Amino acid sequence: MQLFALGINHHTAPLAVREQVAFDPSRTGQALHDLLRGKGVREAAILSTCNRTELYCAADHPQAAADWLAEYHALTPQKLHPYLYQHPQKDAVRHMFRVAAGLDSMVLGEPQILGQMKQAARAAEEAGTLGMLLGKLFQRTFAVAKEVRSTTAIGANIISMAAAAVHLSARIFDSVGAQKILFVGAGEMIELCAAHFCAQQPQRVTIANRTLDRAEALAARFSGDTLRLDEIGERLADYDIVVSCTASPLPIIGLGMVERALKVRRHRPMVMVDLAVPRDIEAEVGTLDDVFLYTLDDLGQIVESGLESRQAAVIEAEAIIDDRVSGFLHWMASRETVPTIRALRDSAERARRHEVDHALKLLARGDDPGKVLEALSHGLTNKLMHAPTHTLNQAEGADRTAVAQLISRIYNLHPGE
Repeated sequence: MQLFALGINHHTAPLAVREQVAFDPSRTGQALHDLLRGKGVREAAILSTCNRTELYCAADHPQAAADWLAEYHALTPQKLHPYLYQHPQKDAVRHMFRVAAGLDSMVLGEPQILGQMKQAARAAEEAGTLGMLLGKLFQRTFAVAKEVRSTTAIGANIISMAAAAVHLSARIFDSVGAQKILFVGAGEMIELCAAHFCAQQPQRVTIANRTLDRAEALAARFSGDTLRLDEIGERLADYDIVVSCTASPLPIIGLGMVERALKVRRHRPMVMVDLAVPRDIEAEVGTLDDVFLYTLDDLGQIVESGLESRQAAVIEAEAIIDDRVSGFLHWMASRETVPTIRALRDSAERARRHEVDHALKLLARGDDPGKVLEALSHGLTNKLMHAPTHTLNQAEGADRTAVAQLISRIYNLHPGE
């Protein structure tokens, strides 16, 4: 059984492809069960974020998982495979360490991915698909990410997606503080964006969410108000900036809705930031003259400008990861010898018990204790030495030389000295 990782991310696939293979969080458990059913996959976890969808598996045949990913999302293998990457064993371990440390993120060093990987591990554990091997790998992954973040400057002066959204909005409006902002969703990304935008003291902040309790809790933090999702169409014209990030499988804001809002606004410009995968705002909205629509990929171009200052930290982080990959692979290799070690100890234990039982009978009979102990030690020595001696005597030619060298190494012998 081998470890491997496969998936697509912002490096290999455009947003239009990534959104087709995103997993609904509420269905991840069922998807994991489906993946393990008859696919030769023994253990599995799914990481699905705005910028990546990845499968981490312990399996005999990784190709089966790649085919399953396409089939699950009703895609032909030919459509998905050009964007897909597969990492076997060593590369899979390195990839997971790099992802958790933020080295493979669109925003280098961003901390959110570590929490998302922890959630992926919890979901797999709850689904019963996180076995001993993957469980150990996730534990080691989290430890490596913590070490990288605490001993390097990989997260220093980070430019986040939220900050990039504010930056893009400031290009359109002279002052973000004079604008009315609508946030659609109430998750972690919206919370981060709200914090960044509200630092500019906007004129008004509104949170629209499917669950009003979460919207009200977030709105209270930023002195805002709330909307139901079904009220967005009626109220969209009131807002200058719209930032959306939900888990909806279908767009929430359509072309017609925005066209009607622009008419009411008399074509005053609107900035719309879509951070969701799949997208919350129909792509066609970006063709409207008075709308400035930005997606995750657009924000990624902004944050790239901050990469140079963190390259030294990347070198340090990669060195840590290289060392920890070697350590984990050594642990994996040592597991392969466990059955042999257990069998060897069981054999020695049986020999010990046999000789002790025989000695106790002699002592009970009244034999001399010194002679009994001498016989016990000789008997135990003969039993433990029988197998290697017999193997050496039966070997011939080059095999005898190889066996002799191996026995000398095992017992730390130095013949001829």
